[in-house]
Amino acid sequence: MKHITCIDDLRTLHQRRVPKAFFDYCDRGSYAEETLRANRDDMQNIKFRQRILVDVSRRDTSTTILGEPSTMPLILAPVGLLGMQHGDGEIHACRAAQAAGIPFTQSTMSICSIEDIAANVEKPFWFQLYVMKDRGFIKALIERAIAAKCSALVLTVDLQVIGQRHQDIKNGMTVPPEWSLSKLIDFATKPAWVSGVLQGKRRTFGNLAGHLKVSDDITSLSTWINSQFDTSLNWSDIEWIRSIWPGKLVLKGILDVEDAELAAKTGAQAIVVSNHGGRQLDGAPSSIEVLPEIVDAIGDKMEIMFDGGIRSGQDVTRALALGAKSCMIGRAYAYGLGAGGQAGVAKAIEIIQKELLTTMGLCGVNTVDEIDDHIIAV
Repeated sequence: MKHITCIDDLRTLHQRRVPKAFFDYCDRGSYAEETLRANRDDMQNIKFRQRILVDVSRRDTSTTILGEPSTMPLILAPVGLLGMQHGDGEIHACRAAQAAGIPFTQSTMSICSIEDIAANVEKPFWFQLYVMKDRGFIKALIERAIAAKCSALVLTVDLQVIGQRHQDIKNGMTVPPEWSLSKLIDFATKPAWVSGVLQGKRRTFGNLAGHLKVSDDITSLSTWINSQFDTSLNWSDIEWIRSIWPGKLVLKGILDVEDAELAAKTGAQAIVVSNHGGRQLDGAPSSIEVLPEIVDAIGDKMEIMFDGGIRSGQDVTRALALGAKSCMIGRAYAYGLGAGGQAGVAKAIEIIQKELLTTMGLCGVNTVDEIDDHIIAV
């Protein structure tokens, strides 16, 4: 990791070290990938005011997230299948986050189970929930998160219908993977990845293990998953979730002002302005485009987190300047995980923090609380 200078370097290593199907699962978006590109393009179009001769000797990235201290305004977002980017990937990513002093969010569709992570890390982590038709299973999953002492529940609300990701279909993306000659050749050229995944605790969805009464083979699991995303999910279901979950609740996937205003009435502590990383509704606006109007509408009512296109500390600064309290990264740390396991995730976090500190200094601010739209060039 000595010569890694940016997140793009980690992405290049990730692409080299992990089989194509799993790299593409992390890297690509839905349909024509217009929203995926917009997340990055719109972010980079935001320019800073460079300020000079300001005393910036006291720069500090520390803040609070959901009332808890954090070394920076950064959260590792829920990413499915981390254990297929690197063996026991969820555990390694959580350890890196906790060592850096920031939150980690486990995905419902993780390879390691809630219990696997809880048994192998020192502090509480966040758990992300997809609501499925089998409400008995969802209730049990929430209760497992309570038993594991998860400190926040992140309810993803933008996956009632799944956006088609063309590259996953072309790659025959499954867990475990569909076998073909091209895949065998691909895997054979990545022995370190193969060894790591084989040594991992699991190679299928850990949170679902033991749930199906008939069979836990991958075909049965995949069929069950595809049939379970609930198109009837609505605002009243949040009341049911809150009746079970006693802790802090975050609603992830808000992209519209009207929805943000409804979210503010649910009793949730925070929302995440997000378009699912450009993996759902293609043609939707970028997250950064809608962030200011959502902040204007409900920024005084609940904590606003941001997700979508963060690849640098400069991007974190941009989102904070437009009103976000903290940012989630997904691909940025997944690239690090695929590139170098826990050390790669730690490197991704370190890169972003150093870039944030530098950007703060060159914009003439010392603390995260000082970052607002006055640092944006107009």
